[in-house]
Amino acid sequence: MEAADRVFLRRGTHGARMAEIAAEAGVNKALLHYYYRGKEKLAEAVFLRMLRRLLPAVVETMASDLGLEEKAARTIESYVEQLSRHPYLPGYVIGEVTHHPDRLPQLVAGIAGGRFEQAIAKLEAQIAARVAAGTLAPTSARQFLANVLSLAIFPFAVRPMLQAVFGLDGDGFAGFVAERRGELAGFVARGLRP
Repeated sequence: MEAADRVFLRRGTHGARMAEIAAEAGVNKALLHYYYRGKEKLAEAVFLRMLRRLLPAVVETMASDLGLEEKAARTIESYVEQLSRHPYLPGYVIGEVTHHPDRLPQLVAGIAGGRFEQAIAKLEAQIAARVAAGTLAPTSARQFLANVLSLAIFPFAVRPMLQAVFGLDGDGFAGFVAERRGELAGFVARGLRP
């Protein structure tokens, strides 16, 4: 699975080849086909595995009793950590949901197990209370979540562009991400103020 993760993340489902995965794993191609019955089954397993790395922590954080600022900070920290270890993940997920949109609802429901709706309801209640108290600018739970996730994911999704524009090599990009990691939670907190 680790070899399949690496190949699918680099190449996506369309570009991945079973022979390359087998070579990277150090097994023969027939063994790979025996266990996974083809590339599509293996692609589904890899996609599910990737979503399990990202979704549960976010859903649990958003469904918790933490304050909105702390929810944003923990989600940002979790995503930046995961994406630093798996830099091709955003491009892979975007490609997969674009080319296989039918996979996503079932997988999200299976992973989140109804907790996503609880998380949204919890966020809506927290936001409504804060707006009523005058300590939060009006927004929706979906916008709040989309803003937090997109701020964390964007640099990784467009890494080559940012490296070219800012003149960064691999170490420079890692430094940029470390700096951003420290700034994002405060940026989101300031954006929540009325």
